[in-house]
This record gives sequence, C-alpha cells and structure tokens, in this order.
Amino acid sequence: MPAARSPPNQSPPKRALPAGAWDCHTHIFGPYERFPLAAERSYTPPPAPVEVYLAMLDRVGLARGVLVHPSAYGLNHEALLDALDRAGSRLRGTAVATSAVTDAELAAMHRRGVRALRFVDAGAPSGGRFAGAVGLDEFSSLAPRLKELGWHAQFWATCDTVIAAAPMLLASGIPLVLDHMARFDVTRGVQDAAFQELLELLTGGSVWVKMSPARNSKLFPDFEDVRPFHDALARTNPDRLLWGSDWPYLRMGEATPDAGHLLDLLDFWCGEDGLRHKILVDNPARLYGIGAGIPD
Repeated sequence: MPAARSPPNQSPPKRALPAGAWDCHTHIFGPYERFPLAAERSYTPPPAPVEVYLAMLDRVGLARGVLVHPSAYGLNHEALLDALDRAGSRLRGTAVATSAVTDAELAAMHRRGVRALRFVDAGAPSGGRFAGAVGLDEFSSLAPRLKELGWHAQFWATCDTVIAAAPMLLASGIPLVLDHMARFDVTRGVQDAAFQELLELLTGGSVWVKMSPARNSKLFPDFEDVRPFHDALARTNPDRLLWGSDWPYLRMGEATPDAGHLLDLLDFWCGEDGLRHKILVDNPARLYGIGAGIPD
C-alpha cells in the first residue's frame, strides 16, 4: 500500500484560542527508520512525526495534545512513548493493549504519560476492525486495571454499538471517552433513538464525547449536517465535551480538513466563550490531569 501525501500545513484560527487549549485526538507516525510500522496493518500512512505535530500545535495556538496510538503500529508503543518523553507534560497518550499486558508495562506507560486504553469496534474500509486494533471484547478484563491506574477507556465505535454495550461499559466505573462524536449516523437525524440514548448517557457524567465533526459529516468543509448534533450534545452536558483535530487526517483525501478551520467552526458553533473554554481547556485538563491550574 503506497503512503499518502504528508500532512498538510494547518492555518491558525481567526480568533486566538484561550490559554491552555488542548487537542485531544491526534496520531503520529515515524520517522520510519526509527519506528517502522507493523508488518500486518490495514493502511500505510505518510510520515507525521511528533516534531511536525508540535509545530502544528504552535501554529494554531494549542498548548497541549493527546497522542492516540494508531493501529498501524500494532501493540508496539515505541513511537508514542518516545514522543511523550520528548514533549514532557505538553502531551498525554492513549495506548492499545490486550489483557496479556502486564501490570509493570501499564505502570511504565503511566509514568511516561499514558492515561487511557483505546478499543476499536470498526473503522477499516472493509467495515471490520483495523489490523492491530483491540476490540471491545477485551474491555471487561482490562477495566479493573484501568480503574486502579486512574485511567479512562477510549472507544472508536458507532453510536449503535456504544448503546448496545452501555450496561457493560458503565458497570466498569471508569470514564468512557467516545471518539468522533460517537460516530452517529448523520442521515438519521438528532431524534434517532441511538443518539437520544447517547444524550441520556452523557447526562450521567461517566461518558465524554470528542467533538470532531469531519468523519461524521457528508458536507465538507463546513459540516453543516453535524451542527444539530453538536448543539444537542452541548445542551445536554457541556462539562463532558472535548475537542480533537484528528490530525494528520488519515485516508480523508480531498475532504482533509484544516485545524484552524475546525477551530473556527467550534468557535462559531459554541457561540459564547464559556462553552468554548470548557471544551478546549477546562474539560481536558480535568480528564487528563494537567493544565488549567492543575499541577503537572
């Protein structure tokens, strides 16, 4: 599989971001001479090393970021952990592991800045799980260990899947973070039963949602079809919403967004500074434990 083009340059937003703003969802890749991809993988991404990502944060005015371990590396976290070591408290990490991971390995990840494990239900073009991803079937065995570490669990799954698994997920007693606005089906509208159940989960406080519209929308570049869902989530529980760029926008082709434009949309959709500040600063600082006056 040939690699796609390198990550595009990202423009700054029209209005300066609040101090301490977070990007809660990104992936890094390479340099490949140091951190080669897994032999078994579903895609081959372009190089997107941590230095390029940190430059993007600086350009758009973001203070901190969260690196999400990508399936193209399988269970090898060397690139992620090296990036966390080099960036210090500016970055946090989300790892991937099966129940075979040892307590010592999890503790070592924690010391280096990892604060979550990710579980993937689907995502590959085939409709199945990406090679190298860990599914929801591993969650129950790992949840007690996440709770002991003070970690959360992150999920890339459809809204329907999350609702079906909700009793099991909530029983864990740990925070649950949903990627890409919980992957609702935009064509079914905000009154769809699964989305309405998601709103009910959000009111309980155990579920967090990453407000990243691009992968749900069919209307690039302004994603107007996602706006009603954003507004419904914001009305329901603004204290459990996060923002993520999804840089470097893997497999998005001509629909590749610009981080500055995404932040402009967030600004416009929020409509007032208090909500934007919660999503970009207060909420991630509380979840990841650093920033906004919280000691590193």
